[in-house]
Amino acid sequence: MNTDVLVVEDEDALATLLQYNLEKEGYRVRVAEDGEAAGLLVDERLPDVVILDWMLPKVSGVEVCRRLRSRPETRNIPVIMLSARGEESDRVRGLETGADDYVVKPFSMNELTARIRAVLRRIRPGLAADQLASGDIVLDRVARRVRRAGCEIHLGPTEYRLLEHLLQHPGRVFSREQLLDAVWGSDVYVEMRTVDVHVGRLRKSLNLGGQPDPIRTVRSAGYALE
Repeated sequence: MNTDVLVVEDEDALATLLQYNLEKEGYRVRVAEDGEAAGLLVDERLPDVVILDWMLPKVSGVEVCRRLRSRPETRNIPVIMLSARGEESDRVRGLETGADDYVVKPFSMNELTARIRAVLRRIRPGLAADQLASGDIVLDRVARRVRRAGCEIHLGPTEYRLLEHLLQHPGRVFSREQLLDAVWGSDVYVEMRTVDVHVGRLRKSLNLGGQPDPIRTVRSAGYALE
C-alpha cells in the first residue's frame, strides 16, 4: 500500500495501539507525541494522511491542523481528528478548522480504518484504489501485477514499489531523496545512486515492447512519470 500515516497522539498506550493496528493493515506509520514533533515529521516527509488528537501538549491539535491548512505543500493532506469531545459544537469546530473527519473517543479500530479508507477515496483516490493506471500502464494492487498495453510486465519488488509510488502522483517530479524515503524508508541507509539503478531497471522492463519511455528525467531535480 505504501500509504504514509502520521499519528499525532500523546497517550502512549493509544499511540502504540494505533501504530500496531495500522501497520497490520499495511500502512507505514510514524508517531509524534506532541504538536511540535508533528511539525518536524511533516517537514521531514509529507504524510498521506494525519491522525490528529485534539488535546496535545505544546501545540494543540486544532493549531496543528490550522498550520497544515495554511501551507501550500500541506493544505491538501487529509486530517482525521480524534477527540473525547463529542458535542456537536466541538465536531463543528474541528471540521471548520480544516479536519476532513472527526472521530470521538473511544472508537473501534474497524471504524477508524474505514474512515481512513473513505477519506483517501474521497480526497486522494490514487492511494485507496485497487488499481493504479497512467496511459497504457496498469498496476493491480490485489494481484500485484503490472500490465502495459495489455501485456504483463514482470518487475522486482523494489521496481514494483517504485512504479506504485510514481503512479500515485503522475506528473509530479520526485527527487532521489524523496524516492529513497518513499520506497526504501527513511530509516534504511541506501546510496543515492541506487535510485538511478532501479529507475533504469524499471524503464527497461516497461519499454521492452518498444513503447515510449513513460519516465521523465528532470536534470538536477529527479524523476516523474508522464
